Amino acid sequence: MKKISTIELTYGAIFICLMTIGANIAVWFPFLAIPIGGVSVPLSLQTFFAICAGLFLGKKLALLSLSAYTLIGIAGVPVFANMRAGLFTLFDYTGGFLLSFIFVAFVTGWLAEKQAAFKITNSFFIAVIGVAINYLIGVNYMYIAMNTWLGLTISYPTAWLSMTPFLIKDGIMAVFAAILLVHMMRRLPNTMFLNNSQKI
Repeated sequence: MKKISTIELTYGAIFICLMTIGANIAVWFPFLAIPIGGVSVPLSLQTFFAICAGLFLGKKLALLSLSAYTLIGIAGVPVFANMRAGLFTLFDYTGGFLLSFIFVAFVTGWLAEKQAAFKITNSFFIAVIGVAINYLIGVNYMYIAMNTWLGLTISYPTAWLSMTPFLIKDGIMAVFAAILLVHMMRRLPNTMFLNNSQKI
């Protein structure tokens, strides 16, 4: 098994930091939180950074980076949204989104590695798949959590409807992720951990 190099560890650590920053945008800008079913859900850039991790790092390193981010938070370091930490954060209404980031990073990384050439179109397609995974896991988990152990009654259509502002935001950010990938690979091709045969 190939060992992870120092530069790879550094890039993985950068994405752990970016996920932490992206999770807590609403801490510094409280207006970036939307009330849903009696609770307040903060806007974040975590979906964007999880997709970027997959696109830039590939499936293996992205998976390790996002798994490390989750484990750091579970261990007690306040890296989750609203500077929260601990295992019980995963049982909150946003716990599904936290868990989904690992799958988002892995799947987008796997799809990125399958590409023979990178264009805005196929990069955007991969990013949209990442957004879809994020919301399919996150919203369904939120619905179940609210209607069972959290005791907050909400209908399934309302759960999806309430996430519309976030979905629109992450859809727009998926475009930025695709554009950023293409421009980064043009400028810094040797820093990417995807297949070296991939072309712009």
